[in-house]
Amino acid sequence: MYTKDDPRAALATDSTDSGIAAPEYHDFAGLGRGTWYTRAQNVLLAYTSPGPGQSLDAGEFTFEHVLLLVHDSSAAEVLAGEEKVTLHGQGLMVIPPGTSEIVSLGDGDLVQLVRTDEPGWAARARNAGSYAEPHPRVTPLTPWPAPAGGDKLRVYPLADVPRDPKRFGRIFRTRAFMVNFLPPHEGPRDPAKFSPHHHDDFEQVSLAVAGEFVHHIRTPWTTDSRTWREDDHVRVGSPSVTVIPPPTVHTSAAAAPGHNQLIDIFSPPRADFSAQGWVLNAEEFPQP
Repeated sequence: MYTKDDPRAALATDSTDSGIAAPEYHDFAGLGRGTWYTRAQNVLLAYTSPGPGQSLDAGEFTFEHVLLLVHDSSAAEVLAGEEKVTLHGQGLMVIPPGTSEIVSLGDGDLVQLVRTDEPGWAARARNAGSYAEPHPRVTPLTPWPAPAGGDKLRVYPLADVPRDPKRFGRIFRTRAFMVNFLPPHEGPRDPAKFSPHHHDDFEQVSLAVAGEFVHHIRTPWTTDSRTWREDDHVRVGSPSVTVIPPPTVHTSAAAAPGHNQLIDIFSPPRADFSAQGWVLNAEEFPQP
């Protein structure tokens, strides 16, 4: 990119010369039981390390929201209107708008994904100030079409989905979110097999639920050299939430000697992943 008075400006391919947001790292490892709130532009995460029988945020919701069961020891009962379902082990529940309640039945962790325009939620985020003004490079959320059969409580146990090397992870989508349960990685990642890449207009939220990771993130230069940053090579534990802004170049590497697992979250859902046929519940949540 070039300044407007530079003759080479006509050759530029990136017309957005606004500042690039800084990556954010929120590491909750070792904090014990509790709930921690953090957000990206369009999605708020409420990460809870619960006790058995603990109730999470019963109340009225304007929009759908999502519950992630992130460990094999996670278990929850969800009541939504007249519906009630239970899930044990890793998986995902889509909870319809209206009155609902989540009750933990195990000691594994639970994560709620809530739209940031859901009344009363965005201000809870520990990084709410980072989004006092919308980030101009991030596409705002326009919800995808209504689900087939209308809004209802939907349950997706991960145990029902075998791993397939032809498919990238195990991906589910809703009207507002896309969630990818990436395969666990045993031991550190091979340094000869990293995958640096960037996204033009959406954030990637990397949720570490087991082990440790190093996030390598490079911020491209704009014409304003005062906004340039050194490369990041930040090690995080689990649980942790890392928000990777566009169009930074990034790759993440498992770093602990044992079990490491990431869950990637996007809002709005990714059209490119959807086009590959990788979304497991695509028939229930159609594309625009």
